[in-house]
Amino acid sequence: MRRLRIAVTAILGLTITATGAPASAAPQAVPETKPIYSYKDAIREDVYVDAPMDSDNDGKPDRIAIQIMRPKETATKLKTPVIMEASPYYGQGGLARAQHQAPVGFQGWYDEYFVPRGYTVIEAEMQGTSRSDGCPTTGDAADTTSMKAVVNWLNGRAKAHYANGSDAVASWSTGAVGMIGVSYNGTLPNAVAATGVEGLKTIVPIAAISNWYDYTRDAGIGYSGWDRRYPEWLANFVANPPATSKCADYLKSLGDNAGDDTYDYTPFWAERNYRPDAGKVKASVLLVHGMQDWNVKPRQGIAWWDLLQKQGVPRKIWLHRDGHIDPVQTRSREWKRQLHRWMDHWLSGMDNGIMNEPMADIQRPDKTWETHRSWPDAAARTVRLHFGPAASGVAGTLREKRATGTQSFTDKRTQSEKTAITNYGAAAPNRLVYVTEPVAQDVRMSGTPRVNVTVRSSTASAPLTALLVDYGPGTEFSVADFSPMELMTQKCDLVDVDQQTGCATPQAERAVAITAKVITRGAIDLKNHSSATAGTPLVPGQSYQASWELHGKDYVVPAGHQVGLVLMANDRNYISIDQAAKALTVQLDGSSLDIPMVDGRI
Repeated sequence: MRRLRIAVTAILGLTITATGAPASAAPQAVPETKPIYSYKDAIREDVYVDAPMDSDNDGKPDRIAIQIMRPKETATKLKTPVIMEASPYYGQGGLARAQHQAPVGFQGWYDEYFVPRGYTVIEAEMQGTSRSDGCPTTGDAADTTSMKAVVNWLNGRAKAHYANGSDAVASWSTGAVGMIGVSYNGTLPNAVAATGVEGLKTIVPIAAISNWYDYTRDAGIGYSGWDRRYPEWLANFVANPPATSKCADYLKSLGDNAGDDTYDYTPFWAERNYRPDAGKVKASVLLVHGMQDWNVKPRQGIAWWDLLQKQGVPRKIWLHRDGHIDPVQTRSREWKRQLHRWMDHWLSGMDNGIMNEPMADIQRPDKTWETHRSWPDAAARTVRLHFGPAASGVAGTLREKRATGTQSFTDKRTQSEKTAITNYGAAAPNRLVYVTEPVAQDVRMSGTPRVNVTVRSSTASAPLTALLVDYGPGTEFSVADFSPMELMTQKCDLVDVDQQTGCATPQAERAVAITAKVITRGAIDLKNHSSATAGTPLVPGQSYQASWELHGKDYVVPAGHQVGLVLMANDRNYISIDQAAKALTVQLDGSSLDIPMVDGRI
């Protein structure tokens, strides 16, 4: 068998500078907004925007509470663009705002940084949460409409009032709006952008959802630890007291509609999928996602990115090595620099070169960063590796040529991923493993792998989980996810960002020596092999073809290591347990791994 040899181009370790100017050229000043407006004297006010809906059925339009901070000069003739963070969490814990009370202060650092630079900063409270009317809907159209109404008001297309009932008019707004946020706060920008609303010039979705189905389940099977009724739980968690009472029946219906036993992709989930409307997006996108974010999993950002790329949306991407975090925790100074230029360009119309800078910023496990002109890398090509029989030192092989024969394993519900990926040289009764020969030099995966399997089951129901593994000595760094409330309630001001304290405190980490590392993973319920919308019981002993994506990533496999694919049924670390699963038989002919490799050569 030929050795797997995937050449590395010069772009692998390339760091691209943003200037492109000859060394002898005089440095050019980059146009940027300057902090010339008083933060202390800024106007702070609450406004209630009329949304075109009555989600709590009380006979009145839902009023959406927003907290505004704008330079005092906007009281006379200054017009400003708007940076908006929309959230369902402003009514929670220490963030709680009493109905109609005076502003209680902004949670993040955007106000301190951008208001002195001539921006208005708004914190918008999603319907049914904090001081807003209505019922929270966990990703449905009402979520979107409530925040879209604010964009419309800022562009003169909606009405709003102060607490005393007098009209509020955003005469100070240029109409240019940028939405930003982490987790649910980043999901709302995706949702609003997918409506194509005029005036939303840019979004910055960080660790954000683009499809709520993929947030709780993977190709017909639920993720481990996720309650089937999760949309109901989340809506109840963020709901304000009036919504908890007025919306009780509706909130229960969220669980009833989401909590079916099939895990199929139903109309309930289709209403919470923004990806089909990627073609409506008119805003530019600066997308950030953690490659070890197993809360809002990597597919959420990468699948959205791929669709935006097909639509030609102006965009940049940050892929960091950590989990569910804000980028100020991992690269605060550079994040502040790029975010400033991004907003200046898209909201203030400055030709500052940000779109001439590399499209992708990618962080490696050793904390170093690379920049690349495209992502996935333009040089990446799909390499198809077929499942092969055992060879010297391995239980199964990944190779260029097709093989014949079958291999079988039996599900073990208590088997962990760590056990499954251990000792690839020996056949094991509860998993299958296929491994390449050692790579001759560093090789880079850039994009989304796909697994294609011809399989038969001894039962009418069975999950199939695939783990893409890097076999070889190395170091694994532990990463921690933060809950949305942790992200929202950490102390966060400019001092924190500059000195890496509060919200910008780097994560504590622990390094562990390893010989095998899961690069990425993905699973399918074999009942859903032909349709995500309707699972069909398997006929025991009949062969089926199943194909599913793993979560996309950018990863470098070091020279001398081997790339492995491990198949198991139940994976208690990743998916919910299917008690019916037993024996599975994989047909080598018709089973393969498609992996996007830079330069694409074998």
